[in-house]
Amino acid sequence: MSLYLPASYRNLLGYAENTEKAIKAVKTMFQDNLSAQLALLRVTAPMVVLTGTGINDDLNGVERPVRFPIKGMGERQAEVVHSLAKWKRLKLSELEVLPGRGIYTDMNALRPDEDLDNIHSIYVDQWDWERVIRPEDRNLDFLKKTVRRIYEAIKVTENKLYVEFPQIVPELPENIHFIHSEELLQMYPSLSPKQRENEITRKYGAVFIIGIGGELSDGSIHDGRAADYDDWSTPNSDGYKGLNGDIMLWNNVLDSAFEVSSMGIRVDEVALERQLAIRDQLWKKELMFHKRLLAGELPACIGGGIGQSRLCMYLLRKAHIGEIQSSIWPEDMREACLQAGIELV
Repeated sequence: MSLYLPASYRNLLGYAENTEKAIKAVKTMFQDNLSAQLALLRVTAPMVVLTGTGINDDLNGVERPVRFPIKGMGERQAEVVHSLAKWKRLKLSELEVLPGRGIYTDMNALRPDEDLDNIHSIYVDQWDWERVIRPEDRNLDFLKKTVRRIYEAIKVTENKLYVEFPQIVPELPENIHFIHSEELLQMYPSLSPKQRENEITRKYGAVFIIGIGGELSDGSIHDGRAADYDDWSTPNSDGYKGLNGDIMLWNNVLDSAFEVSSMGIRVDEVALERQLAIRDQLWKKELMFHKRLLAGELPACIGGGIGQSRLCMYLLRKAHIGEIQSSIWPEDMREACLQAGIELV
């Protein structure tokens, strides 16, 4: 989205102290709720990984990581993480985590190729989580059960927030609605993927869109996904393909669908090989992470990322992510926001 300036925007919490207290409250409450729902242990995560290991997230395959040489390692190249999708799976193996339990971490990343607007910043902060599952849990019912638990954690946080800050009135619906990206295409064939998201999320308030990254019947994809973490190609029990998706909430401040989480059941050996072939990336089979996965050395798992600043922005009814986090913004954006009553940190 381009910069959106809501008419008559009102900051419900004011600035400085109240907003900072509310941000702390959201972050504390939500991570406690999430870890309780999914049986997650907090772990410390890296901000950089070595280039050429296959650990970093390719996102849509075009974003450039921030790279630099390490003097003390013979100028070997390292890069700032985009996300920790693959690192977490390695960590689960290292910790020998049992099925039904997992880990979460505070992930801080830099994505300098982001198009800056109300919800996109070059600085990304997420609760990255990953949970070991049994191979027989790689199905749509298990995915939906996990999504409902995460949604419950968000709802509980919203309700608790209302107790401390009564001006933040709860508005999330009781249940989250599930729909496949192919169904969305059939419902709204003349609309773009983002427009489809707006229509369905406006209708239900909270939606999980399944099958992000796989090819649709018109030859397009709903949105980009790398080939080597989420499984977007395995046939599921609804008659479509994909065991992954996005959690979307209707944002009344921005008058649009609002993504708070990208997640999914991860690829197994078969899905990884298939998806690498689809994306013409079979050369990645020689990278460390991919070799270990193809050799059956890594556990079956489900995982994702939940935007920290995004969730705070939604729950605190803010109009710009720059009201939550300190980042870099174009001067004309800062000025336009200030004129609209949106004060960026």
